[in-house]
Amino acid sequence: MTSLPDCETLVVALSGSTLFVTLNRPETKNALSDQMVRELTALCALLEGTRDIRAVVLRGSEGCFCAGGDISIFKESLSTPPPTDGGRDPLAIKNKRFGNFLIRLQAIPQVLIAVVEGVAFGGGLGLVSVTDVALCHADARFALSETGLGITPAQIAPFVVQRVGLTATRHLALTGHRFDGRHAEKIGLVHTVASDREALEKALSQTLKEIGRCAPGANAETKRILMNTMTMALDNVLDDAADAFVVQLRGAEGQEGVAAFLEKRPAAWTEQDP
Repeated sequence: MTSLPDCETLVVALSGSTLFVTLNRPETKNALSDQMVRELTALCALLEGTRDIRAVVLRGSEGCFCAGGDISIFKESLSTPPPTDGGRDPLAIKNKRFGNFLIRLQAIPQVLIAVVEGVAFGGGLGLVSVTDVALCHADARFALSETGLGITPAQIAPFVVQRVGLTATRHLALTGHRFDGRHAEKIGLVHTVASDREALEKALSQTLKEIGRCAPGANAETKRILMNTMTMALDNVLDDAADAFVVQLRGAEGQEGVAAFLEKRPAAWTEQDP
């Protein structure tokens, strides 16, 4: 049994092999605080060390995903004096921590699913960009809103580029354009759009059912290979993938999967409908 950490800004609940993580600062539309990022990072550490959890569902409380960074914290940060010795500004170091967190979040071995309602602005849109599967309500609103505040989406922009491409990101970042779930699907930010709450929950259930048919170890290795395509030369990716394929094929999952197929039965890891 995986032991879940106590959190102040998140609600975490384990149901079977799925971890449900709810951003829970409704008074700020679930804006990202330093505490929330620390708690999410701690969850990453837990998830990196377990295969008992196969999927992570990330959503926001009270029908709102995430309004981005907490602007009041930005204002407080200005009280931090700039360096006088020519060193790096501590605010830059702090800003980079969020990028490091996003790198870590997108690489967890579980399938990461975003369920977006309400708004996903700034850092909220960044969270969506690092998920494996994103579902949203048609009326959800999205924006890269930082330039309207006189700042840059520094740590978010590279992940948005990876998600929707450079041209679309330039449009979103340089205009602050607000768009709905239908447009988010059109540009590839999300994968499924639901017309109402019932349809959204049905889409989530279907997604979890599909993940339940996949071997957890194979999913983790596949995700690792896919992430490697962004940083490694193709030939190195293919060599690594070949080695991973052999390990999986010779391992328990590969042997069980082949046997189940030939015997026309569900594999042992398949999660049955309740």
